[in-house]
Amino acid sequence: MTVRGRGVQSVEIAGRILEALMGAGRAAMLRDLAAEAAVTPAQAHAYLVSLRKLGLVEQDGASGRYRLGPFALRLGLARLRGLDPLRMAAETIGQLSDQLDLMVAITVWGDHGPTVVQVHEAATQVHANVRAGTVFSLTGTATGWVFAAFAAPALVEEMIAAELANPAHSQRVAAGMRLEDVREMVARVRQTGYASTAGAPVPGVSAISAPVFDHGGQIQFVVTAIGPSGLVDLSPDSTQIAAILAYANALSRGLGAERGPIRTSPPLASAPWPAVSPCDARR
Repeated sequence: MTVRGRGVQSVEIAGRILEALMGAGRAAMLRDLAAEAAVTPAQAHAYLVSLRKLGLVEQDGASGRYRLGPFALRLGLARLRGLDPLRMAAETIGQLSDQLDLMVAITVWGDHGPTVVQVHEAATQVHANVRAGTVFSLTGTATGWVFAAFAAPALVEEMIAAELANPAHSQRVAAGMRLEDVREMVARVRQTGYASTAGAPVPGVSAISAPVFDHGGQIQFVVTAIGPSGLVDLSPDSTQIAAILAYANALSRGLGAERGPIRTSPPLASAPWPAVSPCDARR
């Protein structure tokens, strides 16, 4: 985020040192922190003395290495207590929708599966019945594939098994999909960090979805851009995909996630799903 106006350089240098400590992930040596913060070791030492006085940094007496202190922990916890993930999304999805000229939906895991809670319409109309309360399938929508890939298996395995066993549902899109195909699709989504659908489950409508994670690496919700297939670029170098991933990752970082996507669930190969078929869902 770019902040305009004149700041205090010493505070910004202290911030770089704290960021270096955070990035290290463990107690760090003075010289390494200085190099990462682009200051001399002597300068870094002076800043670290002040940061220790504030409790933002502490020093190990035996090794002399530095780590984040108890006040840094209290600051982080205070930040987490004040977060409202859906409010954060609601305040910004309009900008993403305007940037892409596509409808953008926010979907959470509800009692019946992926459930839309917020929708921002684009100037370009899309012929898709998406509104708050809409429930998506797991194996027939881009949103569903993201949940299938990143949610805990205990949440999704029963619903996927039911979809495999019931291919007649209106949101299933490709008859004949097997459990192995589902696992392959999920692996692909985990690798790329997003899912997409082209002309399905609604003909002529395509979608791109990406996950948003919290500080524990748990999926909080899914961001999905939806629009006429002719206006949705699904190519590997798509600027739309890049924008959606950047947006989702920025929200994840705002919620304390170190990076995104973060996979916390075990591979589907170990999930106790019955090997039933067919399923008519394919991206």
